[in-house]
Amino acid sequence: MIFSVDKQSAVSIQEQLRTKLVAAILNGQLMPGTSLPSTRKLSGDLEVSRTTVVLVYERLVEDGFLVSQDRSGFRVNPDNHPAHSGEAVSENVLENVAGPVWEARFRKQPGLQRNISKPLNWQEYRFPFVYGQPDPSLFPLPAWRECSRQAMSELAMRDWSSDAIVQDDPYLVQEIGTKLLPKRGIFAAEDEILITSGAQNALYLIATQLIGAGTRVGVEDPGYPDARNIFEIHGADLCSLPLDSEGAVMTGEAETCQYLFLTPSHHSPTTVSMSEERRAAFLALASRRDQILIEDDYESETNYLGTPVPAMKAEDQEGRVIYVGSLSKSMFPGLRLGYIVADRRLIQELRAFRRLMLRHAPSNNQRTTSLFIAQGYHDTYIRKLNRIYKERREIMGDCLARYLPGMSRDSSFGGTSFWLQGPSGLDTEELAGQALEAGIVIEPGAPHFREPEKNRHFFRLGFSSIPTDRIEEGVKLLAGLIQSD
Repeated sequence: MIFSVDKQSAVSIQEQLRTKLVAAILNGQLMPGTSLPSTRKLSGDLEVSRTTVVLVYERLVEDGFLVSQDRSGFRVNPDNHPAHSGEAVSENVLENVAGPVWEARFRKQPGLQRNISKPLNWQEYRFPFVYGQPDPSLFPLPAWRECSRQAMSELAMRDWSSDAIVQDDPYLVQEIGTKLLPKRGIFAAEDEILITSGAQNALYLIATQLIGAGTRVGVEDPGYPDARNIFEIHGADLCSLPLDSEGAVMTGEAETCQYLFLTPSHHSPTTVSMSEERRAAFLALASRRDQILIEDDYESETNYLGTPVPAMKAEDQEGRVIYVGSLSKSMFPGLRLGYIVADRRLIQELRAFRRLMLRHAPSNNQRTTSLFIAQGYHDTYIRKLNRIYKERREIMGDCLARYLPGMSRDSSFGGTSFWLQGPSGLDTEELAGQALEAGIVIEPGAPHFREPEKNRHFFRLGFSSIPTDRIEEGVKLLAGLIQSD
């Protein structure tokens, strides 16, 4: 590990060196038992007096950070390592170090926004009613491995191993355009499709190009929190679109917006499907008021109950709909692949913006995914998922009707979750904490609302990742926690 000191600083060299050594130990960069450079070597590297280094080392020995042994120099104390005891860095250690005040430099603070959260180790809980996470045991790993092997062939690597700069894998674009989009009633040319690093990256690109300070954007309320957060971080003036049994409601405020963000096929998070009449009305409004509709078709493959309904983009006659799709939802979240379908002029500029952010999504993942779709594995996987999801949904619907009656509404779509409204006095943030102690993971609903504090009694239960035979036990246990409040 390399250390440095600033000889022009008002802070003494001893204090600078001590601070850096302590920080390295506490942060785990110097692990227990690690040997430090000899006093002769470190003083030579820093071009300072050896006595200075000796004094720092001896002082750290006295404070328990280091141990000294004959003929083996100084080592990080293996028995009394501060990081093991959870001690924080002492303010006294750092008080003389002048650093930047980052808060004064931040132009935006997305860290203060409310987001959906779940335990990173959710798979370790017995009843993971998490949303957006597939059951890893259902994924056809051998098929993916075979496609990955083909993508790694010498001939294929010639295509994707170099920097594509702004271009996407033409094979993946072709598969999306010929296999996935036609199922949604969309027929697009290759220059009307852009590959993104997931749907969120797609929304961020769109917002960067089209939305600025004061831009009026209509968002569903409740709705997708990250879409709202992305628009807000770009300075949008948001107006809420309430929900009813036919989807987003066309309010007077909607007419004043320049952009409308919608999840018409399967609303997030309530699971309501927008009626044909409402879709037609929004398209007519967009035409009349010169608006753009941003359609997030996030779970289009899981319509295993109702008659397939085309995407709103399929009914767009004027090019006013920007369509966002996700492969991460239909395959696995870690893939981080999505796509935008829009007018070629917009796609051209979004491609240029993407170049400034990340150039393009990893080409090897794009090629493997194209093979996975082309060879029929994607279709087979989706059919398998929908068969299992349908079974889990029926069981969960019955359990909710039995143990939590009246809290959920039925959906004609399918999907992978239920949206529940608990008693007005229920605080689902507190419930989520209690549920974790019982091995149950749920998603509080408040972050989906513009006014979260008024809607703390909503929550979402996913069934995509929980084993079928655990659903009833988990719902029953959760009902017991709610009824005991």
